[in-house]
Amino acid sequence: MGTRFALLVVWLLHLLPFRLLALVGHGLGVMLFLLPTERRRVALTNLALCFPALSADERRRLARAHFAAFTRSVLDRGIAWWSSRERLMRIVQVEGWEHLDRCAGRPVVLLAPHLVGLDIGAQRMAAERPAISFYSLQKDPVFDAFLRAKRNRFGLVTMVSRQQGLRPVLRAMRTGLPLYYLPDLDLGARDSVFVPFFGVQAATVPALSRIVRLTGAVVLPCVTEMLPRGAGYRVRILPPWTGASGQGETDEAADARAMNALIEDLVAGMPAQYHWLHKRFKTRPPGEPSPY
Repeated sequence: MGTRFALLVVWLLHLLPFRLLALVGHGLGVMLFLLPTERRRVALTNLALCFPALSADERRRLARAHFAAFTRSVLDRGIAWWSSRERLMRIVQVEGWEHLDRCAGRPVVLLAPHLVGLDIGAQRMAAERPAISFYSLQKDPVFDAFLRAKRNRFGLVTMVSRQQGLRPVLRAMRTGLPLYYLPDLDLGARDSVFVPFFGVQAATVPALSRIVRLTGAVVLPCVTEMLPRGAGYRVRILPPWTGASGQGETDEAADARAMNALIEDLVAGMPAQYHWLHKRFKTRPPGEPSPY
């Protein structure tokens, strides 16, 4: 019942003019930040770990801005899920298709850090180009079925669950489908290596290195930026990144560190839009306690 009600609210709000929807999302996010929730504590902990040079007040302002951006992005998903293709394409602009076009005939990884706009950015790209992407099974079966249907509402996305592993993804990439890949979640110690992320050891899955090694893929960073004052979103497909050597298993840790450094650089220009609500550092090296 709770899931259906939440989806109904998002559906109703997506009918608003977009700039008004942005104001509602921003205001609601600021209100949610005022509540002493676990997610606020997680965000402040992450920011303290990653930006120790900032004062406590500066980190609180950054966390509040993140809550506003994140909540706005959640409501904006109604645009991705229900609005017309034309409205979606008008609200979300894409720059850099030429970098993808130059890779015709080669496997491609679109490396998309966890910025708040990644869902609507992926949906905008899927309105125009086919792709393949991983998805995580949701605990709520109603929401899981809903998400899978909406993410492929234009019929151009092949969804592969993380439980299926890399094989179906590699097969699809070899047929020409680019992989929209989200690389920066803490998925536990299994198959992960510990490398720095903003100076903190973080469990990082070195799958990008393996994909490059097995397919010879070109890696194109892909960033979705939420624009200020309800101006919409901008997806930027950037030129090829060569930091992942993919030369062998012994290089996976170095590749993972290089990938994290790339994400740090991409986040630096819009720190309030990174996904600080995720427990990025929950998996620790042996003997080290969780910061949460």
